[in-house]
Amino acid sequence: MTEPLLPVFTVTLNPGLDRTLVVPRLQENVVLRAVESRLDWGGKGFNVSRALQALGVPSTALGFVGGATGQLLERGLSGLGIATDFVHIQGETRTNTVIAEAHSGRYIKVNEAGPTVTPAELAGLRARLMDLATPGSYWVLAGSLPPGVPSTCYGELIAVLRERGARPMLDTSGEALRLGCAAGPFLVKPNQEEAAELLGRPLRTQADRLDTVAFFLEQGVELVALSLGAEGLVLGSRSEVVQAVPPAVTVQTVVGVGDALLAGILWALVRGATLADVARWGVAAGTAAAQEPGVGVGSRASVEALYGQVRVFTLR
Repeated sequence: MTEPLLPVFTVTLNPGLDRTLVVPRLQENVVLRAVESRLDWGGKGFNVSRALQALGVPSTALGFVGGATGQLLERGLSGLGIATDFVHIQGETRTNTVIAEAHSGRYIKVNEAGPTVTPAELAGLRARLMDLATPGSYWVLAGSLPPGVPSTCYGELIAVLRERGARPMLDTSGEALRLGCAAGPFLVKPNQEEAAELLGRPLRTQADRLDTVAFFLEQGVELVALSLGAEGLVLGSRSEVVQAVPPAVTVQTVVGVGDALLAGILWALVRGATLADVARWGVAAGTAAAQEPGVGVGSRASVEALYGQVRVFTLR
């Protein structure tokens, strides 16, 4: 496989500064003393950019940032060598807090709603996409929608990108996921819970998962990446469906693992990998992130080491 030539962009409409506090034990109604703390420049698209950076793939991060927290996040990403092209808004970028129990993998994550985005600020982001989108470029649209942004937003942005020959990849939930899929993104990455909510029924069997892949393909999606947590990933196209299963590892946290998985998928896609290899690299990247503290990402060396331990099965 060759190294990527096409540009990669990530779009995070509701980013946040991820603050992780590690405590000896999670307890209720007592004052907990943190034994470790860390800050990560967060938001799902930004997590994808950080994971891509670790894999050696440059990307440009777009989105809304505001206030002192937004400035801190912007400086942090730039310090990692990630290019940014933000729309600066009046509101304050949110801070999300993870309280993690040392050595167990148990955690509590509390996300703020985020600042309200005005129609003019949203129009500014749309204009940036129109300027930057080129044929074949990859765009990751990820995360929740901030207050003030309608649930139609992702679908509208996907339409803009499609008109310019770009390849939008969608990772969100609820109504934003449903309407976004109707616009025909190149790839969609729901987890089991998000897919079950959209389909209105639980995914209990392998047949349910295959039906889920078929449902998204019927919306005009070209690739469906159904993440399964510890069971790995089902990745499907119109011609093939595979499942990649990770090795057993010691999990530090699952926060941000899905974003690293998506980065691994994208890394493999831009290098021209087969569908089975795309699934294998995605699961390897997600597994590497699961072994990192906070909202960390795995190194390229750790991803490559895990790649050979990921098992892949053809489902269809």
